[in-house]
Amino acid sequence: MIRLDIFSDPVCPWCYIGKALLDRALEARPNHPFTVEWHPFQLNPDMPREGMDHAAFLQARFGSPKQAVEVLAEVAKAAANAGLDLDPSAIRRMPNTLDAHRLIHWAGLEGVQTPVVSALFRAHFREGRDIGQHDTLVEIAEGAGMDGVVVRRLLGSDADLDTVRAREDHARERGVRAVPTFLVANAHVLPGAQPVALWEQVIDEITSLPSTQSQ
Repeated sequence: MIRLDIFSDPVCPWCYIGKALLDRALEARPNHPFTVEWHPFQLNPDMPREGMDHAAFLQARFGSPKQAVEVLAEVAKAAANAGLDLDPSAIRRMPNTLDAHRLIHWAGLEGVQTPVVSALFRAHFREGRDIGQHDTLVEIAEGAGMDGVVVRRLLGSDADLDTVRAREDHARERGVRAVPTFLVANAHVLPGAQPVALWEQVIDEITSLPSTQSQ
């Protein structure tokens, strides 16, 4: 198997789009060699832990409602082309994603990282749920088969805060500046939401090699 490391944030629309495109390529190539691991990268590391009003966030980020509408329209078009149905109007809070990244970290230890990541994207972009809230995170964890009681206790503590922050710092030290960023076999970087055809080409090239060693 070949490691595919993905640096992502569950409030990043291009990360959601990039995942959808990758998923389509993996479905088209069921014998793909990838084993996927998700890594933390906060787009808004200075976001208050309680999050903030989404409309206020857009105003601060883009400067004007007109600019925000134009950017959201571009995202919606790209999402539709990737087969996603987003509902930006449902989003009321822009969350701090540190706890969501802690959940993704714990999900990795239990082998359910991708289902948890998928549920976080869906909760934020399609259901308008606040993925900074512990109740939401516990429900997502339970939906992936994790122990909700344990997850709630961990979220109520400082468990792995330093670990997640250190992993993000390490990513930035390695040159990750934006997400999504895909790292293939710890050697080849693919930044941004890549088209299905490119992923299929990458998979075909890897599987056509005489021998593929584990990474």
